[in-house]
Amino acid sequence: MPEVRLVGPNGEQVGVVRIEEALRLAQESDLDLVEVAPMSKPPVAKLMDFGKFKYEAAQKVREARKNQVNTVIKTVRFGLKIDDHDYGTKKGQIERFLKAGDKVKVIVMFRGREQSRPEMGIKMLQKLAEEISTLGSVESSPSIDGRNMVMVIGPLKNKADARAEAKKTADEPVKSAPETPETSASAE
Repeated sequence: MPEVRLVGPNGEQVGVVRIEEALRLAQESDLDLVEVAPMSKPPVAKLMDFGKFKYEAAQKVREARKNQVNTVIKTVRFGLKIDDHDYGTKKGQIERFLKAGDKVKVIVMFRGREQSRPEMGIKMLQKLAEEISTLGSVESSPSIDGRNMVMVIGPLKNKADARAEAKKTADEPVKSAPETPETSASAE
């Protein structure tokens, strides 16, 4: 006669019972009889609300997907003859991307005769890497790809940490100057 080791709805051990008895207990308690470990001797079955179990499992998967962090590679392009102000603006963009936890692909574009001077591009990218060394590190050193020189910079903080830090600073209240008697008297 086929038997199963029955586990109750709260995880308590009911014992080894016949399948008919387990099905009757499941029907009486308005639960499902789910085979948990079919390979054990005797097989293990549990009384549970299977629809609720599937719903909770789907919720866990959805929550894990929501908390998952996708690594994004942002691209910033430079010309070899970039002006100091434009360079500063692009450097600011790179710093903002690294603070947000994103990787940055820096591309130096060579035009015409500039292609014969790759050392100028390497010099520019090394200068940039030194200036942003507090926020990120070079993941792939400068390499020539056709008319472009490419370097990838990765953030020192991962995206989840950067997101948590940004949320923490956003939640902090802004401290205003305490009101003194002089400021309240001048308002009258």
